[in-house]
Amino acid sequence: MEVYVIRHTPVALSKDTCYGQSNVPLADTFLQDIEQYKNELPKDFEIVYSSPLNRCKELATALQFENIVYENALMEMNFGEWENKKWNDLNQTELNNWMTNFVKVKTPNGENLVELFERVKLFADSLRKQEHKKVLLITHAGVIRCLWSYMLDIPLQNIFKIPVGHNEIFICKLTNNSNTDKIKRIK
Repeated sequence: MEVYVIRHTPVALSKDTCYGQSNVPLADTFLQDIEQYKNELPKDFEIVYSSPLNRCKELATALQFENIVYENALMEMNFGEWENKKWNDLNQTELNNWMTNFVKVKTPNGENLVELFERVKLFADSLRKQEHKKVLLITHAGVIRCLWSYMLDIPLQNIFKIPVGHNEIFICKLTNNSNTDKIKRIK
C-alpha cells in the first residue's frame, strides 16, 4: 500500500507556544498552502484519514477529497495543562523533568510519547491489514515522527532528529510484512 503523509499547514501562533491537541488558527498562507498540495498530491486516494483537530480537518475539507475518515489516533500529543501556554511560562521544574525523559514522563494531565506512539502503532497495524492501494494521512509532526519510528524501528528518544516541516509530502510503502516497509520519497 502506498501511503502519503502530510502535516497540516502552518498555524498563526508563535513557535514558543505549546499547542498539541488545541484547536488553533491557521496562518494567512493557508490558501497558498492548499494550492501547493492540490498541485503536488495525486487525486486518486481510495481513502483519506485525517486528525479531527481543526487544522487538519480544514485542510482535508479544502483539498476536496472524498472518503475522509476522521481518526483520533492521528491527533497530536496531548500536552494537558501546558496547552496554549508559552514554553517559558511553564513550571520550569516540570518542563525540565519532562525534557529529561519526554518518552516516559507525562505532561501534567496530558500524555507521554509512549502513549502517542501506541496510538499511532495501533492505527498503523490496522491500516496494514487493509486492502487499499493508495491512502492519504493528514496529521501532525509528532504523529509523523511516531509513524517513522514504527516503520523504521527508530528509538523514540531519537525521533526529534527527524525534521518534519509544513507542506512536505512523505510517501511510504506499507506492506504486510514490516521488514519490507520503506520510505519511498519525501517532497
